[in-house]
Amino acid sequence: MTAATHSTLFPQVPESADAVLDGLDPEQREVALALAGPVCVLAGAGTGKTRAITHRIAYGVRAGILQPTTVLAVTFTNRAAGEMRGRLRQLGATGVQARTFHSAALRQLQYFWPKAVGGALPRLVERKVQLVAEAAARCGVRLDRNELRDATSEIEWAKVTQTVPADYPAAVAKTQRDAPRDPAELSQIYAMYEQLKRDRSVIDFEDVLLLTVGILQDRHDIAEHVRTQYQHFVVDEYQDVSPLQQRLLDLWLGDRDNLCVVGDASQTIYSFTGATPDHLLNFRTRHPNATVVKLVRDYRSTPQVVHLANGLLSQASGRAAEHRLELVSQREKGPEPSYTEYTDEPAEAEGTARRIRDLIAAGVPAGEIAVLYRVNSQSEVYEQALADAGVPYQLRGAERFFDRAEVREAGVALRGAARAGGNDSLLDGAEGLPSEVRAVLSTKGWTSKPPNGSGAVRDRWESLAALVRLAEDFQQAKPGATLSDLVAELDERAAAQHAPTVQGVTLASLHSAKGLEWDAAFLVGLTEGMMPIAYAKTDEQVEEERRLLYVGVTRARFHLSLSWALSRSPGGRGGRRPTRFLNGLRPGSTAFGARGGAGGGGGIDRGTGTATGSGGSVAARPRRRGPVLCRVCGKTLTEAGEMKLMRCEDCPSDMDEGLYERLRQWRADRAKEIGQPAYCVFTDKTLMAIAEAVPDTEGELVVIAGVGNRKLTRFGADVLDICAGRTLEPESGAGDDDM
Repeated sequence: MTAATHSTLFPQVPESADAVLDGLDPEQREVALALAGPVCVLAGAGTGKTRAITHRIAYGVRAGILQPTTVLAVTFTNRAAGEMRGRLRQLGATGVQARTFHSAALRQLQYFWPKAVGGALPRLVERKVQLVAEAAARCGVRLDRNELRDATSEIEWAKVTQTVPADYPAAVAKTQRDAPRDPAELSQIYAMYEQLKRDRSVIDFEDVLLLTVGILQDRHDIAEHVRTQYQHFVVDEYQDVSPLQQRLLDLWLGDRDNLCVVGDASQTIYSFTGATPDHLLNFRTRHPNATVVKLVRDYRSTPQVVHLANGLLSQASGRAAEHRLELVSQREKGPEPSYTEYTDEPAEAEGTARRIRDLIAAGVPAGEIAVLYRVNSQSEVYEQALADAGVPYQLRGAERFFDRAEVREAGVALRGAARAGGNDSLLDGAEGLPSEVRAVLSTKGWTSKPPNGSGAVRDRWESLAALVRLAEDFQQAKPGATLSDLVAELDERAAAQHAPTVQGVTLASLHSAKGLEWDAAFLVGLTEGMMPIAYAKTDEQVEEERRLLYVGVTRARFHLSLSWALSRSPGGRGGRRPTRFLNGLRPGSTAFGARGGAGGGGGIDRGTGTATGSGGSVAARPRRRGPVLCRVCGKTLTEAGEMKLMRCEDCPSDMDEGLYERLRQWRADRAKEIGQPAYCVFTDKTLMAIAEAVPDTEGELVVIAGVGNRKLTRFGADVLDICAGRTLEPESGAGDDDM
C-alpha cells in the first residue's frame, strides 16, 4: 500500500493526476478525491495524514480542479510548512502557499496596512520579554528572568484566547489554570504591557493575528480581496487551533465552506498554550454536510506498539476520548513492549543505557533511538548514564543539564561558598552537606515547596532541586563529603558532558517529541507524580497527561520500553508506584490501580541496581530524585513535614504510639543533658517517622529524613536500642556527648 511514513525518499514527479493517487490506501484516496465542500480528516498517529492532504492538494491542482495560487495550506511550525511545500513540489503542485498561521497573517497585514490604516506597519517586537519586564517594573513588580518568561507566556495565552487584561483573573478561575503568579498582579502587568506597546507604536507576534482579524472584520473590501485570492483552505494539526486562529480562519473563509481540516483529538497536548480540540470535535456541528474520513491504518508502528497505544486510550475519559481512533497496524509483528521496574533512579538510567548499547550493537543506529521523559530536569541522570556507557547522545528542545543558566549560576555560588568555608554567613546553622547546598541555592530560587504552574520558574526550580537531591545522594554515598568535594564532583560531571557530541541517541521531553518517530523509544520515569505530573489537578489536566503518554508510545516504530523506579536512590524506601495509565495494560496489573506483585512473574522485567561492565560492578553514583509520594494514598508530597513521614498529614498512620512516647521522653532527657532545645535532637516529625519505620539497622535509620550521618553518630545507638526495646545504659554525666 504505502511506504512507512518515516521514509525520506520521494518518488519522481507523477506523470498525471491519476498517478498522484497511486500508492494511497482506500481512506487516503478518499481524502484526495474529496475536493468539494467541508472535509474533516480524523487521522491517528502514524496513519500518513501529511501524505493524504498533500496528495489531495496535488491531485486537485494536477486535475485542474484547484488553481494552485488560490490554495492556502496552514500549519503550526515552519518545519511542517516546509515539509508540506517540499512534498507538493515533488508531486508537481508548485505555486501552492503552505504557511504557518502567523506567516500568512503577517503577509496580509503588511500588504493591507497602508490601505486600511495608513503609513507603515508598526515594528514587530520578536522578543517581548524586555517590554514585559518594563511593564512589571512600572507596576512595582520585580521579576527575574524565569518569572519574566512565565509572565510573557501568560500574556500570550490571554491574547490567543482573546482575553483582555481586565478579564484575565476571571478566565484563570474559569479554566482552572494554574497561573504562575497572582492573577490580579499579572492582569496589571498585561495591561501596562499593552499600554507600552501603544505608546511606542510596536506590535507583538499575537498582535499580528489580532490586527489581521480586526482589519478583516472592519474592512469588508479587504476581506473580499483576501477571499478572492484564497478560495480553498487546508489546516493541518487542527486539534491545536486556538480561538484566535479559528477566528482568523473564519474570516478567511467568509460564507464559503471550501475547507479541509486534519487532526486527532487524542494528540491534544498543548492546551496550556491556548490550543483546544473543540473546533475539531465541533466540526460536524458547524458543517453538517461535511465529509468525514478516518485514517486508522498505522504504517509507523508494529501491532504490539499499536495495541498498547489503543489500550491507553481505551481507559480515557472526557470528550476527546469519545472520539478516539482505534489504530490498526499495517506492519509485521515485532517485539512486545518491555516493562521494567527498577529499584531506584540510578538503576533505571544505567539499565536504560545498557539496553540502548545492546540495541546499537545489534545494528539499530543511535540516531534511531530516543529516551523520552516528562520534564527536562530528568535529562541529567540519562546524560550521565549514556556518557558512562560510551553512547553518543543529543538533546532536543532543551539545553544540556550543566549548560542551563541556573545550573551554571548555582555552580558559581556553590564554588564560592566552598572557598569561603566557615566564613560564609549563608552556611550559619546549616548542618550537613545537603543543608549547606539548600542554604546556598535558596539565594538562587530554590525553595522547599515547588512554585505554582509549569513554566520557566518551575523548570528552574526543578534544575536546582535536582542539585539538592544530588547533594543528598552524594552525602549518602560519601558520608564525610564536604561542599568542596561536591563542587569537584559537579565539575567532573560537567566536563564529561561538555565533550563534543556527534549524532546519537535523542534525549527529549514528551512534548518536544511530538511529530517525530524512532525505531526504538524508551519512555522513562513513569511513576505517579511524574506521569501524570503532580500539578495536573483537574480531570481534564490528567487526561491530557494520558494523551501525552499516548504521543510518547506512538513515537516508537519497533522497540518500545517503559520503565519506572520504586525509589530515588539506592537503599531508599521503595514507595513509588508506576503510573496509573498502565494499570490493566502492563502484565500483572489490574485496571483499577492495584500494582503487580513483587515477584518477577507477569512479564515485568525487574531491573537491577548495579551496572556491570568489563571491570565488574560499578559503584552507584549520586542521582536526582523524583517526586516523593505518600506511601498510603500515592499523592505527591510537597510539604517538608509530610516528606519526612512519607505520607500525607491526614492519611492513616501505622505509628507505634508507645515507641513514639518513649522516643519523646528520651529526646527530652538528651536535650536537657546537652543544654539545647528538644528539636535540636530530633523534630516531632522525625520522631514520628522513626516510630512508623521502626528501623533495625543504622542503614535503615540514616535514610529517614531529619536523621543524617551527624545525628546518626550522636544519637543513633540510643534510637536503635529504644526501637529494639532495649534498656538504655545510664549516661555517666551531662556533657559526655561532646567529649
